[in-house]
Amino acid sequence: MELRQVRYFLAVAEELHFGRAAERLRIVQPTVSQQVRRLEREFGLPLFDRTTRTVTLTAAGQAFLPRARAIAAAEEAALEAMAEFRSGQVATLRLGTSAGLGARLERLLADLAERAPEIDVELHSAPAALRLKRVRDGDLDAAFVRGAGQSQGLELIPVWRDELVVALPASHPLAAHERIEIAELAALPLRIAPRRANPHLVDLIIHACRAAGFEPVMGPAFTTDQDTLAAIGSGKPTWSVFYASKAATLPSTRTVFRPFAPPEPALQTYLAVRPAASARRLAPLLAACRTQQP
Repeated sequence: MELRQVRYFLAVAEELHFGRAAERLRIVQPTVSQQVRRLEREFGLPLFDRTTRTVTLTAAGQAFLPRARAIAAAEEAALEAMAEFRSGQVATLRLGTSAGLGARLERLLADLAERAPEIDVELHSAPAALRLKRVRDGDLDAAFVRGAGQSQGLELIPVWRDELVVALPASHPLAAHERIEIAELAALPLRIAPRRANPHLVDLIIHACRAAGFEPVMGPAFTTDQDTLAAIGSGKPTWSVFYASKAATLPSTRTVFRPFAPPEPALQTYLAVRPAASARRLAPLLAACRTQQP
């Protein structure tokens, strides 16, 4: 079976007329008829019922039609990929990253490097709103964002859920617990970012506290990972939350990280892309994202 035979079959199947198919292909009709008959001989099955007035697909032709379309689509994708590769358009993938990805980002990049070693990844860190704007403007090919279920002009593809863990003083009695019931934190001040800086995270934690029957006592604001952990580990007891993937990479000599008891609070992470972005170009990245699911 030759690719041109598949193309000729598709033209006839869509036109249901050998003459019109030949015109569409810009070749003479006998060539089309000859190549289709060779394909039928190779299959040992007629693909068309021909009369002096009509051409219709046989049952075998109908069964082959979606497969022929898949072959043609694969050929087109391969040609496009090689054309882009020659021009260097897929040499670099500009990816906006989200704070707290931790070890998950390292695993994702290693997976992507295995799947598509020809792609050079550029990582760009910026606040969520700016990451989304850069994707919308075409300055980034894609960006990770948490919590936002929609953003004008962009497609947000769910990739994984980021679970949160509690950060506590290592000396606090709750540090001995395997899991933390959120209601047990009611008396401790909460260190968290101002809502304007991270509305989805703040709303998630405040809602979880209220669902557990208390209004959280607000302590000093979360600043940096290092400073916040140092403050939790000394002075009056306070607590905060970290993404589990980030916590796994942080030193914790005077603080401990403990998972929440069910239902564990978590934020959905999305990959933001432009609707017109090449699905084939992003396919290796999306495949690597799927491997990061727990």
